[in-house]
Amino acid sequence: MLKENSFGNRVFSGQPRVNNDVQGALSISAAMLEASEQENAEIALGLKRQDPDLLDRLIDTYQHRLMRYLTFLTGKRETAEDLFQETWMRVLMRGAQYNGKARFDTWLFTIARNLAIDLSRKRTMASLDELQDPGNDERPFEIAIDGPSPFEQFCSREDAAEVSAVLLDLHASYREVLVLRFHEEMALEEIAAVTKSPLSTVKSRLYRGLAALKPQIEKLRRERNLVPRTAAQGGLS
Repeated sequence: MLKENSFGNRVFSGQPRVNNDVQGALSISAAMLEASEQENAEIALGLKRQDPDLLDRLIDTYQHRLMRYLTFLTGKRETAEDLFQETWMRVLMRGAQYNGKARFDTWLFTIARNLAIDLSRKRTMASLDELQDPGNDERPFEIAIDGPSPFEQFCSREDAAEVSAVLLDLHASYREVLVLRFHEEMALEEIAAVTKSPLSTVKSRLYRGLAALKPQIEKLRRERNLVPRTAAQGGLS
């Protein structure tokens, strides 16, 4: 809205408020970043001291996320449980290596992934035989995503069991980045750190995973919609 100032000039009275809103948002972001860095530093210090109370708090905070990641990564609940225990043992034994510069969950998931790969080499686990994209083309390609992704749309409508079933049908490399991106809400750069892959490879796997997920979702929805219709027809015959 325009109004005259003391010099008789017309100015936008709303401009200062907009600037204040932007400054407020930046201040909040800076405060959140500072709090996160402080938390990481405290975790690093506690791990160096092998603080048992800290380890209990970390397990309580991250146990469900870690178990979910390992289950999707390996495709086997029993294997995931073994790796879950081994991951926390590794955190306890090598906690001094965490310097607090990266997010703790990024470091934690990297340990879990390395253990899963080591185990796959011993057992030749089918779901982890190739954590590389099928084929050699790692160039990212764009797919049209207007609004929520197919994964997010599906999760908002279906229960966890059905989401898990669809994900487990995907190639392991695609499944992993989808879980890290949409379940764990990691940034692409953080996923690259966990998987030790170039950012372009992470983008490629994400796009290809979403593209592969879409027909799986549509197929499941068609099958679910067909069940009540078939049952109704059977009742009329």
